[in-house]
Amino acid sequence: MAPSPYEAETDAAKLSRKKDYLEGFLAQKPAETPAGEAGGDVYEAVIDTLKSIFDPEIPVNIYDLGLIYGVEITPDNHAIVTMTLTTPHCPVAESMPGEIELQVGSVPGVGHAEVNLVWDPPWDPQKMSDEAKLELGML
Repeated sequence: MAPSPYEAETDAAKLSRKKDYLEGFLAQKPAETPAGEAGGDVYEAVIDTLKSIFDPEIPVNIYDLGLIYGVEITPDNHAIVTMTLTTPHCPVAESMPGEIELQVGSVPGVGHAEVNLVWDPPWDPQKMSDEAKLELGML
């Protein structure tokens, strides 16, 4: 087996090589996340808005409650929220989607908001975040 070229390297040369590597790594700028993707400004602002909307019967926001199945920001900054309700017979079934459209539509950078209400898969308590479960005494 041939010896590695690094075995003959002096300690000073190794240190110099490592410094060059770290300097290059630290000089790199993080890649910017597009505003409409997860981690982007518009996307995160929509998520923050959803976290400020509470289910009137349960003292937990709709995002942590697991009612939001997806958030999509189109290239022209239209927000599409796919969500469900705890039950089809929920007293706010008629008003909640409209309220969410209004609040998400008012997020700076969002041109238009649309809410798609779905029933499949049905909501169940396992969809709640740990924070919501803790708030409701389920943990």
